[in-house]
Amino acid sequence: METTTDLKDISDAIEAQACASCDASAPDAADNASAATTPAPPSWIYAIGTIEVRFPSLALEKEYAQLLGRGQASGLTDRQALQAVIAKPENRYLTRQLCWVMSIEGLETYILYPRDAADLTQLIEAVRPNPSGSDLDVVIGQKGPVAPPSVCNGLTIPTVAFDQIYSFDREALIKSIPKPDQISVEEFAPAASELLDRILFMADNAGATDEHRALNYLTMRYPAVYATAAAAFGRNAALDGVTVNPSSLAGARNIVEVIFSFRDRTTDVVEKSFTRVDVTEEFPFLVTKMSPYFDR
Repeated sequence: METTTDLKDISDAIEAQACASCDASAPDAADNASAATTPAPPSWIYAIGTIEVRFPSLALEKEYAQLLGRGQASGLTDRQALQAVIAKPENRYLTRQLCWVMSIEGLETYILYPRDAADLTQLIEAVRPNPSGSDLDVVIGQKGPVAPPSVCNGLTIPTVAFDQIYSFDREALIKSIPKPDQISVEEFAPAASELLDRILFMADNAGATDEHRALNYLTMRYPAVYATAAAAFGRNAALDGVTVNPSSLAGARNIVEVIFSFRDRTTDVVEKSFTRVDVTEEFPFLVTKMSPYFDR
């Protein structure tokens, strides 16, 4: 089976998840109306990692080699040459059939493909010509079934139909975070860096659970979490932990409370701050701003 056919099958499977039906048999012999179907809730992804390109078959690898041989690759590194080839519009036929893998903490976690063909450009741009160890990619989309071996040269991991990709490097992210006026750059940058590390390296943070989606969203989109950490470090408090609990105020929405605990290094007293995040749909959003938290 060709790779493109497999990806079409995966796309169909993801769409089917959104309209999977329950038992549609008639309630009784006299009633011909079928039971109402209930859509299965989608599995959303908000993941932070790195995107790499793979050749799903030997034939595609050889085709790439021929394109590379016909181009001007003299003086380019392997990564620069790869980016130059896949970025050309005339080579889009090859780019569409490549395997795009997202790794998190060094582990191959998802195989990506665009929900819309026009979004292939986001994948191409994620392949930096000059990569560094601080490169990060954020993927937002819907988790699908495990890919069959033929999709990515034997790699069998879950697929993700993405709607959005953000690509940046760690230093650029830290520099882009608005710094509170009362905190110096020398204090803020290390504090923001440490908090980012704590969230990125939480165990099994694949961006698939409500807990991890909320944390990853806050890391990328809510500067107040960094300001809170920097202020705590300035008071001689250490980051003691980050916990996520369902909110009792959720109602019909799926809302979680993200609680940051800081322990005073001198008195051992713990202070907590929290914010609420709505993770009901694909794109999380802030419900309440960062505030003091008191145990109930």
